[in-house]
Amino acid sequence: MSRIIFESEAGSVVCPDKVLCDRHDGGHLIVNPRRLVWERSARCVGELLAWSVLVAATGQAMLDVLPALEGGCLNYWDAGNWSLNELAAPAGRKRPVERRRVHQHIFGRSPRAQHHDWRWGESQRFPDFADADAWCAQFAPLTMEESDAIAARIAALLATRCRIPDMHRSDLRDVYELPHATRACA
Repeated sequence: MSRIIFESEAGSVVCPDKVLCDRHDGGHLIVNPRRLVWERSARCVGELLAWSVLVAATGQAMLDVLPALEGGCLNYWDAGNWSLNELAAPAGRKRPVERRRVHQHIFGRSPRAQHHDWRWGESQRFPDFADADAWCAQFAPLTMEESDAIAARIAALLATRCRIPDMHRSDLRDVYELPHATRACA
């Protein structure tokens, strides 16, 4: 079962139920935006800024607290593609604007990774949608202790190094909004 490990105005950080990278090979988290959209560009710039800061703080927190990532790095991946697979519910062809919900996967990349699909210095490999459940079953999620440490570090980073200036949402929109995107902000 997916578990939310951190929430803020910008979105939530989730340890997914389908883990795509074992905790010993670097770990896997998902950062969801507060407002669900089908495509990154569908957010107003203020929302995009806040979500991007949350993504960056989450990645830095993983690097700071996970022993598997000592000497390692991260891969970031916008996702939502499996929701469009013809085998995904509801079965059949789907329109992205109606079914896709973009989110950011963060994968730790350990130089000591054991799984063949996560070898250091190679691109990670993912299964086809039809094989995902069996493939994901072999991976262990981050522990509660690891998740708690990451959440605490995210909170500290957002309060210090990754802090967005104190501005009202409307002020933030005025500063960062692009004229053609105002329809997406409330």
